[in-house]
Amino acid sequence: MKKEVLKPIVLNDITKYRFPGNPIYSPDGKNLAFHVKRSDVEKNCYHSDIWLYPSGSRKPARQVTFSLDASLVAWKNENEIILARQPQDGAAGAGNSNTLPETTLYLLDIRGGEAKPWLKLPFVMLEFRKVTDTTYVATGLIDREEPDLYKASAEVRKQKVEALQKDKDYTVVDEVPYWFNGSGFTNGRRTALFAINVPAEDQAAGTGALSPKIKRLTAPTFDTGALWVEGQDVYYAGHRFERLFSLYDQIYCWHAATGKTEKLYGKSLYAFSELFVLNGHLYVFASDMKTYGVNETSKAYELKDGQLELVYSPFLARGGGLVTDTVMGGGRMSAVEGGQYLTLITNADHNAIYSYDGDKDPQKLWDRDGLAACLAVSSKKIALCCQGWDEVCEVYEMERDGSKLRKVTDLNGAALAGRYIAKPEPLPFKSTGESLKGWVLLPQNYDPKKQYPAVLDIHGGPRGAFGETFMHEMQAWAGLGFIVFFTNIRGSDGRGDAFADIRGKYGTVDYQNLMDFTDCVLAKYPNIDKNRVCVTGGSYGGFMTNWIIGHTHRFCCAASQRSIANWISKSFISDIGPYFNPDQNGAASPFDFEPLWEHSPLKYSYGAKTPTLFIHSDEDYRCPLPEGMQMMQSLRLQGVPTRLVIFHGENHELSRSGKPQHRLRRLQEITDWFLKYTK
Repeated sequence: MKKEVLKPIVLNDITKYRFPGNPIYSPDGKNLAFHVKRSDVEKNCYHSDIWLYPSGSRKPARQVTFSLDASLVAWKNENEIILARQPQDGAAGAGNSNTLPETTLYLLDIRGGEAKPWLKLPFVMLEFRKVTDTTYVATGLIDREEPDLYKASAEVRKQKVEALQKDKDYTVVDEVPYWFNGSGFTNGRRTALFAINVPAEDQAAGTGALSPKIKRLTAPTFDTGALWVEGQDVYYAGHRFERLFSLYDQIYCWHAATGKTEKLYGKSLYAFSELFVLNGHLYVFASDMKTYGVNETSKAYELKDGQLELVYSPFLARGGGLVTDTVMGGGRMSAVEGGQYLTLITNADHNAIYSYDGDKDPQKLWDRDGLAACLAVSSKKIALCCQGWDEVCEVYEMERDGSKLRKVTDLNGAALAGRYIAKPEPLPFKSTGESLKGWVLLPQNYDPKKQYPAVLDIHGGPRGAFGETFMHEMQAWAGLGFIVFFTNIRGSDGRGDAFADIRGKYGTVDYQNLMDFTDCVLAKYPNIDKNRVCVTGGSYGGFMTNWIIGHTHRFCCAASQRSIANWISKSFISDIGPYFNPDQNGAASPFDFEPLWEHSPLKYSYGAKTPTLFIHSDEDYRCPLPEGMQMMQSLRLQGVPTRLVIFHGENHELSRSGKPQHRLRRLQEITDWFLKYTK
């Protein structure tokens, strides 16, 4: 029987994938809505469509919006979905600097018809939650100096926009941080909580987009964080942000029935990452960051009588710490339904679901190799956006007990049909006294007698993690004949705080782990040409790439992406620099230069010989452009082959959600660099 000839994954396949996200069940649990993003290469943007799946049925999921470029907000009732027009950049409904700061929400009746304008909110909306049939709450952006601009007429707000346009050549900052990755300059901007009243008679009129009654509930300098609605009580966390951002929050409750706000927890001792009510009790996930720093796993507390009572200390972190480049669209990591709190966690090299009922420690509900990006829960079902090693993200559904997992979409089957997908080959190894694990991707028709070039790919974080999940860039390089290898070293997620804690150890144990893994791969696959091994990574992986070229000449070339070169400079320009950088480097403050410089790759760049490509975005405020510039200039001054590619209008998320043409150019630049030095 003739063996099927498979085509390789190629670089531009990234534009053919479709990305599901934000699944939400209807209140009766009968229907699951989610949105699907798709690339428009010609316009260099993404479009977003709403899809619907009849829960538990054998019917296929179907697309229900076509002309409206929309993102999913929430269900209004069993038959109507609330949508927001999807902008090309920024938050839902954000528009751009030339438009009024407003958001128009639409209603889509799943029984038929087009989406119709429903509410016009005079601010950029971030979150929207239903309280009663006539009352809603939303978080939205305000300016601390003009917090009530939302009350002004459209004409006045238009005049404000025009005035800002006249000053578009100037930006004035007076607080820290003054910018934030993915949000641009944020100086003076705060996330406010609003109460929104939509009288029943107005809703019934159906006369187009309504202008509801809106009241700002938080102070002009208050920055709202975690939010939870339980009945007519709206719980929220946040803090006053005057001129310097704080990591520590307080907790409040707005009672819709009385219109009064109550402070429930007023101390500034914890950072709160989530609020939820379970069986009548208010719980918070909080961290005091005293044991493992800013990356410390939050513990669960019950809040009662103004005090936090520890309930349990999770060993594994909540959320999806796994790394991929084929998930986008967002969604929730946890839910409360039927007396249970369910959450995604990162378990070593894959995601799992744990449940908690308030009476005992969390129980493992579902566990499978691969990546789960987000979930939704009804009284009978659990929905997931997830993927394995041989598929791009799809929507799955299972029973509430974690059984009978079934795929309910086939969004990417056609894009992967007839393609060779390299299966991750596990490779355990030991380094610095730890038992670690990595993987190797082999090209199609791998021949042990043939010599191959190879690529070491390093994840970001450092508290990220690789797993047996599809990664487009790796599959494309395998398709070009490279052996690709990757691993979870000390500092990675999925093995608890002690394993993830490398504060003050950057460039030491992690570097040794990577070198030991590389040695292990070369021993296992001796037909890898040692003179044609490349290295790449982004964010923390970019830091490690910069560190590597200053400490060894073993790699033929490197591609450093959104990297860190100098912890001192980054402390004073990154959106998280003032607290993250000293915390991670064992420094007392951003002014404690010695440990910051000790762990800076730039310090060790003199004498580097590895040809290195640098990829950076000019709106990356997490690892700003000057970090790449410093390393590139150091190499050029020494005559080392180097190249810096700057992506305009992109941020730290270039590889994951950058514009389609830019994602392609990034992949092409890195691939061409590898090919140049491995031929």
